[in-house]
Amino acid sequence: MSLPDYKSPGKQSTTNLQNSPIINLNVGGQMYCTALSTLRKYPSSKLAEMFSGQSSLKTDAEGRYFIDRDGTHFKHILEFLRSQRIPSDSGQEVYKEALFYNIEPLVKQLEDSPERFGEIVGRQQFLARVPNYRENIEVIIRIARAEAVAARQSSVIVCVLKTEEESTRYHDAVNSLDGDKESVVRFGPWKAPPAVLDLLDCVKMDIEARGYNITYQPHVTDKGFRFKSYDFFYKFIFTWW
Repeated sequence: MSLPDYKSPGKQSTTNLQNSPIINLNVGGQMYCTALSTLRKYPSSKLAEMFSGQSSLKTDAEGRYFIDRDGTHFKHILEFLRSQRIPSDSGQEVYKEALFYNIEPLVKQLEDSPERFGEIVGRQQFLARVPNYRENIEVIIRIARAEAVAARQSSVIVCVLKTEEESTRYHDAVNSLDGDKESVVRFGPWKAPPAVLDLLDCVKMDIEARGYNITYQPHVTDKGFRFKSYDFFYKFIFTWW
């Protein structure tokens, strides 16, 4: 199957925009038809800039203006431009598209929705106070994938230290573990109200958002009564099949 040809209309696109109130769009393979005035609804938006007549626009083989984005959620962008109604499907992907097209009123309304407000003002602000949180998520996934060879499950040990005082006991705690101490992933300390279980739920949520099947449970070290036990450790279990 041959791919469609794309061409740059150059100055002709400016003329067509000025003379054509109706615009046919190809957004990542999804076809749309709308009014030029709709695309220019918010002058500071990326769409208004693209269709101002000053930008060089690509067209597909049928002459439709081509935007190289996932077109699945563009219908929600158009819905807002036409009616100023918040899309019924106002999830993360719609929010990303609103940011990309810089439609500020839609971005603001999505951020003010309870779900998005809690994510941005609550969870993300908390995670910003946890040192190396994003990097640690990547490390957990990398370790789990490395241990997945010929196995149904793989596990990663995580050490969570909420306070500075607990942090000073890290080396003693790690030395109480059996196995590879170098692969333990450490979180904390942090200065924010959420507790250890809140952080663990965030880790689980963010890894699941990447498509992984994951659970966690306390990791208990049983080395006999002469050894001090620490409750800083949790085991994240990845199930592959």
